[in-house]
Amino acid sequence: MTMNKLLLVVALFMSMVGCNSVKQETTSAQVKPNILLIYLDDLGYGDMGAYGAATNLKTPNMDFLADNGVQFSNGYATSATCTPSRFGLITGTYPWRNAKAKILPGSAPLIIDTEVMTLPKMLKKEGYATGVVGKWHLGLGDGNMDWNKTIQRGPNQIGFDESYIMAATQDRVPTVYIDNGDVVGLDLNDPIQVNYKENFEGEPTAISNPELVKMKWHHGHNNSVVNGIPRIGFMKGGESAKWNDYDMADHFLVKAKEYVKKHKDEPFFLYYAMQQPHVPRTPHPRFEGKSGMGPRGDAIIEADWCIGEIMKTLKEEGVLDNTLVIFSSDNGPVLNDGYYDDAVEKLGDHKPTGVLRGGKYSLFEAGTRVPFLTYWKGHISPKKSDAIVCQMDLMTSIASLIGSDVTTNDSQNVIDALLGTSDKGREELVLEATSRTAFRQGDWLLIPSYKGPAELKKVAIEIGNDPEVQLYNIKEDPSQQNNLAKVHKDKVSQMMTAFTAIRGNHKKGIKTYKLR
Repeated sequence: MTMNKLLLVVALFMSMVGCNSVKQETTSAQVKPNILLIYLDDLGYGDMGAYGAATNLKTPNMDFLADNGVQFSNGYATSATCTPSRFGLITGTYPWRNAKAKILPGSAPLIIDTEVMTLPKMLKKEGYATGVVGKWHLGLGDGNMDWNKTIQRGPNQIGFDESYIMAATQDRVPTVYIDNGDVVGLDLNDPIQVNYKENFEGEPTAISNPELVKMKWHHGHNNSVVNGIPRIGFMKGGESAKWNDYDMADHFLVKAKEYVKKHKDEPFFLYYAMQQPHVPRTPHPRFEGKSGMGPRGDAIIEADWCIGEIMKTLKEEGVLDNTLVIFSSDNGPVLNDGYYDDAVEKLGDHKPTGVLRGGKYSLFEAGTRVPFLTYWKGHISPKKSDAIVCQMDLMTSIASLIGSDVTTNDSQNVIDALLGTSDKGREELVLEATSRTAFRQGDWLLIPSYKGPAELKKVAIEIGNDPEVQLYNIKEDPSQQNNLAKVHKDKVSQMMTAFTAIRGNHKKGIKTYKLR
């Protein structure tokens, strides 16, 4: 063989290897898409246009995901409050299995065992960069927190490579951002102190110094005042580190965009945990009055804009076609959740719960059934799905998608439903609200008898307590107006047996729930 022929053969061989390499990379990219999980806070089933929001509440970017992806009518959080829902999302485990998975103060220790498998750990094991930006509310530290040192137990210890968070909620202290375990902008000459039981001597509160309050509190939010907003809990020091509430959405958006740009050349998972429309509702002034529904409506419009911006970033960075976007909310809606902010007075004809009954804190459907969307350009065809899916299922479902064998006893593989290639989701699901549980099986919802008030009067929400067992066919009666327990006694018996097999003693440890 002449030298020229030899060189030609070598060139052809290298070309074939190069093509195979490109093909392998493409295949790998298709198997392991980037994953963007957009998680809102207290967004109700009826709070976006695609689910029937009032015409003056415009949510074009959320609606785009719904119109071009899979829109679920039976998408659930595990719980009707924030901490347990986030626990279920991250661990793939029912939160009622962990007695600590309840609404946490900002000083609570991390409630996820650092040894257990989590969604970010699973993804990290499969070669993903993993990041969280926004609200955390799963506890930090070990119970003896020193906010002036690097936090050793938090997102970074349960699978997130990078984290930029608030510790708990916007209405709880400490009112600071935390970057990979370190408080941002802290002056160690002005150390932070936090206490949820008693105030620090000489520190003003909403009660002792009402002249400092710009946002009037309704219930529970009358401790330390930051930026004119009274909070839950007491805080001293850390003045240079305190956030500006009205810039919060922009601040977290910048961090989310930075994360996408930094990791665009590798598979990434970003948990973008937005704070809207949780109280205190503090949309940036440029969104003020846009909804005509007060700060709550304006905060939803602001959140929608943020979603449009992060989607624009995916496109600009060339990763939109290879990013699976999952959108949902941690629980149902609430109007007056601690502040006077015209959420009730300016509601108009808008129904945050849509056709559903209840809301945040409730065992009725509006407590846990929430907007739930999946979008993946070029891979998911537009579809409206009645499949029952739960945020807890993301662990096993995403693992199946990317070739991992990780699963949990509670998380089910519903990846075909999430991708819109099947109408089959899970058959049954235990739902939780403030330590009480109910049971969804097919088209039926069973709520066991519970003592206590039928309504949380401070927030004006029916929470599902009733001395009688309740049974609803929620396909025929989505508003849960017809209790069929006495008509279908055999169904009650069958469902109670199935429910108890999963849940055990559903009334163990149940206490009357009180708002702070």
